[in-house]
Amino acid sequence: MNAEIITIGDEILIGQIVDTNSQWMAVELNKIGISVHQISSVQDNREHILEALEEANGRADLILITGGLGPTKDDITKKTIGEYFNDTEMIHYQEVYDNIVRLFKRVGHPVNEVQKYQALLPSKATMLPNRFGTAPGMWFYENNTVFVSMPGVPYEMKGLMKYEVLPRIQKQFQLPHILHKTVMTYGQGESVIAERIIGWEESLPNFIKLAYLPSFGRVRLRLSAKGTNKELLQNTIQEKINELYALIPDIITGFDDGETIEKHVGKLLNDHNLTVSTAESMTGGRIASTIVSVAGASSYFKGSVITYSAETKKELLGISQETINQFTVVSKEVAEQMAISARKKMKTDYSIAITGNAGPTKDETDKSVGIVFIAIASENGVICKEYNFGQPREKVIKRTVNKSLEMLQEEILKNN
Repeated sequence: MNAEIITIGDEILIGQIVDTNSQWMAVELNKIGISVHQISSVQDNREHILEALEEANGRADLILITGGLGPTKDDITKKTIGEYFNDTEMIHYQEVYDNIVRLFKRVGHPVNEVQKYQALLPSKATMLPNRFGTAPGMWFYENNTVFVSMPGVPYEMKGLMKYEVLPRIQKQFQLPHILHKTVMTYGQGESVIAERIIGWEESLPNFIKLAYLPSFGRVRLRLSAKGTNKELLQNTIQEKINELYALIPDIITGFDDGETIEKHVGKLLNDHNLTVSTAESMTGGRIASTIVSVAGASSYFKGSVITYSAETKKELLGISQETINQFTVVSKEVAEQMAISARKKMKTDYSIAITGNAGPTKDETDKSVGIVFIAIASENGVICKEYNFGQPREKVIKRTVNKSLEMLQEEILKNN
């Protein structure tokens, strides 16, 4: 079964908001055996919506539409979808209206005529109750194709998918199994890895596809299997992963289970009863912010010091003027002293320290823009690595945050 997702809203096309709905829906659809073949975004415009529906109808069995459902006059989705199905008759759903009244009463607002419009749906639509909002979802089934229209508010869309849409799809259709397994590699580029495993890749059965997912310093190898025999898929993927381990054992670091690096690091710290602190210059607290974005981080993260200038490096971390004069603030020596001092002051098992130049100018150092030193201090000493993350500024900062957590993860695994 192939699916297409259509998001409706000018706010997406002008970059005012990011379309997270499509990403979430694609993941959930894959879990039940549905492949998403295309994702499109269109304006709140009748002609564009009709055109998108017609194009999707020619290539998908399931079309999911989000956005454009609401009480205001600029929300034209409902009428336009009704028009697409030659359905101009609107039916009043009392249960939808009662839900609107209940929700408005809870917040102390009266129900006006505009809100009552949401209780009207095209006659060909099956109403999908919205547990978390006023606008219901709509389910159309015509010529063996399902069309589902849902509000664009993420928590409302997710509620409709979880309680209404996904159960109906699984009940109505015989779906295959789709399995993914992603192997993490570190230290070699995509082309080098491809050359090393070319024979293995060519031996994959036709129901397993390999995708290379490169990012800075690492490449994820995703195996995707699709079929009706789940046990066969699982066994074959595992067999192929075992073969892969025999070919490139030196660069495989584990599996990507969909969790972020900060969650992996947090779990490692918790599992080994370890703590961490940070001393940040160029990143301005971004590493600490990333670490504490994980619920429960207070059990392993003890604090951070942001020493953005040479003066604060000296005053708060005790970096010597002699070291700064000899090597400049952007140096291996300063990064190492920062990590050692932060670990000592905050009494943690590990400390991450950053000093670098994110640009756009060299400031008072002689280091090129993009040069970063990352140091990790522990009871075993301190390690420091130099990187050149290039430009622009935001890319340098993001890569620094990610690489610092990767280095911390590597040190924890090595020492425990």
